[in-house]
Order: sequence, then structure tokens, then C-alpha cells
Amino acid sequence: MLLPGPRHLAAKLRDGCRDMSYFGGLFSTVFERRFANAVSTQAEGRTITDLSLDLLGAMGEVSGSTLAQMILDQYANGNDTDKRAFFEFMAQDLEIDPVEVVESLKVYKEAPSKRSYRDYTRASEPKRQELLRRLNQVPGGTQRLVSMRKDLLGMIKGDPKLGPLDVDFGHLFASWFNRGFLVLRPINWSSPAEILEKIIAYEAVHAIDSWDDLRRRLQPSDRRCYGFFHPAMPDEPLIFVEVALNKGVPNSVQTLLADGRNPIAAEEADTAVFYSISNCQAGLAGISFGNSLIKQVAADLARDLVGLETFVTLSPIPGLSKWLKTTKSAPLKKASLEAQAAHYLLEAKRDDKLPLDPVARFHLGNGAAVHAVHDGADLSENGMRQSGGTMVNYLYDLTQITTNHEKFVVEKTVAASAEVHALSAQVTTAK
Repeated sequence: MLLPGPRHLAAKLRDGCRDMSYFGGLFSTVFERRFANAVSTQAEGRTITDLSLDLLGAMGEVSGSTLAQMILDQYANGNDTDKRAFFEFMAQDLEIDPVEVVESLKVYKEAPSKRSYRDYTRASEPKRQELLRRLNQVPGGTQRLVSMRKDLLGMIKGDPKLGPLDVDFGHLFASWFNRGFLVLRPINWSSPAEILEKIIAYEAVHAIDSWDDLRRRLQPSDRRCYGFFHPAMPDEPLIFVEVALNKGVPNSVQTLLADGRNPIAAEEADTAVFYSISNCQAGLAGISFGNSLIKQVAADLARDLVGLETFVTLSPIPGLSKWLKTTKSAPLKKASLEAQAAHYLLEAKRDDKLPLDPVARFHLGNGAAVHAVHDGADLSENGMRQSGGTMVNYLYDLTQITTNHEKFVVEKTVAASAEVHALSAQVTTAK
């Protein structure tokens, strides 16, 4: 009788392990379903606040997942009054205890140790942060929490006591949506229809009015589109940028998006134009993606198309018309619209000495420079309302981005071309 050799023994062991793994997984799944059903039955009729307290006390993964799903479902099915009550519960009942924070900090200050520091951090973190973390662990939880914050932002203006809750949302989202988790994906005419539909819906700068319009922006050889996606929300773009590959710096969005224009070969282009950047998730307001997106896309394009020498935007000036209505400067009123726009971009500041215009703050904060101003660049209804049709090119000089960014942050310096400075100077000489 021949004894099985080492290979035969190894194969039998592998087969046995596979069988055990299969049946073990089967039994585990059955157990989890039965346990989840039991948890669900026990929780029937309980309020969302009761379920939240149960979730914070839950020790098992299965029970925690079931409770989290029930909380998210109850929230989604609730009306505005129900949702506000849930937010108030989190803001008030799951708040920190200031006395405990002070006492634990005192202990840590007098006797620093791992334990005293742990006690301090535990006291200083509101329980609602842990609740949000546990809600985030279920499938689809991340996207539902983003929607939840969208609701919160809609209510917070009239209810300042909800402000600390939003700080917690922002704190957690900044970690969950940091650059290391984001995936840059090209979006083209071959992308899934559900993604293309969302590009149409989320476009916030130059409205896409038809599928043919979308095709003109995605299909030609001289057009590109890129978006950031998160693994927990794979079918939801967080932000996207539309790019036109061009010969020279454009001075009009009408020309750039003209129906019937003649596309050029990508290799013929010397300029990449970022003409539309759209944030897609209202619940992620305040979480910055654009900085990383533009720099990554510029770097990728420079690598793939060696003929590209210039990277610019063709951007709106959304605050110009409103500012012009409020200013009483006689010289400003007499200057040309281009000069008014240049002066606004360079000189109109908030109390913190940063530019008044939000788009300017974004691009200048990224390290760009105000390059050129163009009248009649956007004759759409929105463009005329925002800025009288004026638009601006922000230049992304890859060799100057870091320097411009540091000067802007530290010294509040607005980097700009000599041409723009000359336009702005016309305001002071206008009579």
C-alpha cells in the first residue's frame, strides 16, 4: 500500500480547508442574518434617538451594523421636523461635558501619561463623532452622511446651536475625503451613462443644455474632463474639471464652446484651458478638492502632451456686478469694464485682506496668477448678471505655483501680470 506523498497530503489539506472555509462562511452568514433579524425585531418601534444610544453601546459588529442601517433608514424616511429633531439630539444630548474636559485636562497637565491623555481626548470628543463613525461603517453609509450634512447646512442658518454639529461633520469629512482616498478618473463620451447624466446635472459654471452639448465637451480630440471619486461613492463625482486643449489663451467662452467649431489634434495644442470646475456634493461644502484636482490634471497633461506650454483658466467673476453696485468711487465708475474688473480682482478685499471674489480666492490660493481680463467673454444670462460678461484667465505657471501660494497665504499678495496691473491703474487716472 502506497502512502500519499507530501504533494497529495498538501492537496488534501487544501481541499479540507476550502470545505471548512465554505461551510464556515455559510454558517457565519446564516448566524449573522438570524442575529441581525433578532436585533431588528428587538429594535422595532424604537425612536431614532433610542437606536442611536443603542448603537453607541453596541459591542458586536453585526448588531452595530443592523442598528446603523435602521438609523439611516429612519432618518431618510423622516420629514424636515424629524430630521431637525435628530440634529438637535446630536447637538445637545451627545455634546461634550465642559466640566469633565477641564478636569481631565488638569489631570493631564499635572501628570502627563498615556492614560491621562486618553481620558482627556475621550472627554473632549463629543459622542456624536463616534455615532457618525459607526453610521459610516455600513454599506452606503458615507454617501448617506453626505446627504445628511446637506440637510444640516440647509437648517443651520436659522439655528446657530447646530453649528458645533457641523464642525464635527466637517472634521470627519476632512479625514474621510483627504487626497489619499480620492481617485482621479477621466470622464469621456464612453463613460457610463449614469456618470454622464450627473455631469450634466452638476455642471455649475456653463450649463449643459443637451446630450449634443455634452458630446461637444467630451468627445472631440481637443477636449478632456476629469473628476475625483471616492471608493465609498464610486458612481458619484465629488468635483470635476472640463479642459479645452487650445492654440493660445482664449478670451471668450462662446468661441471655446461654439457649435460647429473645428477641433484640433491634441498634439497641436500649446495651451490647456480649465474652463469649468464644478463641485458636485452640497454636503461636502468646505472640503477642498479643487486645489489637488487642478494640479494633478495639469501635471498629467504636461506629462502626456509635451507640446503644452501654458495652463490657464477661463473663469467667471461672480462678485463683480454686486461690488460695482455698492461702490461709490467716481473714477471707478468712469473706467472701462475691463479696468473695473481688474481693479476689483486686485483691490477689493474682505476684512481678512483676502480677495472679495470667491473664485479669485480659490485660484490665487492654489498658486495661480491673474493673467488677463476680457470683456464680452460670457454673454450668457448668468455671465451678464454676474459680471457684465467679463471673464478672467488665471495662469497656472507650474514653476511659480508654490511661490505664489506662499506669498498669497503669508503676505496676502495677489500675483498678477503687468497687463492686469496696468488695467487696474486706469481706475485711479479715470476722470
